[in-house]
Amino acid sequence: MLQLYVDQDFISPYAMAVFVALTEKGLPFEALTRDLAGGEQFEPAYRAQSLTSRVPMLVDGDFHLSESSAIIEYLEEAYPDTARVLPGNVQQRARARQLQAWLRSDLLPLRDERSTEVVYGMKPAQPLGEAARKAADKLIAVAEAVVPADGGHLFGEWSVIDTELALLLKRLTREELPARLADYVERQWQRPAFAAWRAHQLR
Repeated sequence: MLQLYVDQDFISPYAMAVFVALTEKGLPFEALTRDLAGGEQFEPAYRAQSLTSRVPMLVDGDFHLSESSAIIEYLEEAYPDTARVLPGNVQQRARARQLQAWLRSDLLPLRDERSTEVVYGMKPAQPLGEAARKAADKLIAVAEAVVPADGGHLFGEWSVIDTELALLLKRLTREELPARLADYVERQWQRPAFAAWRAHQLR
């Protein structure tokens, strides 16, 4: 059975993406946790396996891989007979990778002010500062350009990028989002694989 190391609070957006991908692919796996605040990710044995001392980390037999985008790519190639979590069309897949890379590398002021602790209701949402507001406006503009008019999935069929985009949009309240995007977020939020991830926070 595959093993996936995640943060003990189940709030890492990167760990979430791999958890959702594994669940959608129907691959049996065991979720194991690391106490990031306690520094467990820096323990020598874990560091030797993960290389980057971060979560998520996938264990597939004697193969260990960290960094969520790399793990998702690996799962697509190593388990081609399971459900796809990235678009099958080469141009759509390239666009999905573009969006994924952008979501992870930009919008830092928004991600700083509205952490995933806010997303999951562990902290209240505070009014956005100027830099975070500009980042939110940028996020909304991109989301409005890529989310279909009917609010459906980004690439026709669901992909893990839908979940990643929805999680970042969820840093904004329904009142801060255009209605179409707010509805898109809620549909993604209720997807069973995403709900399974959130269920771990209630344990």
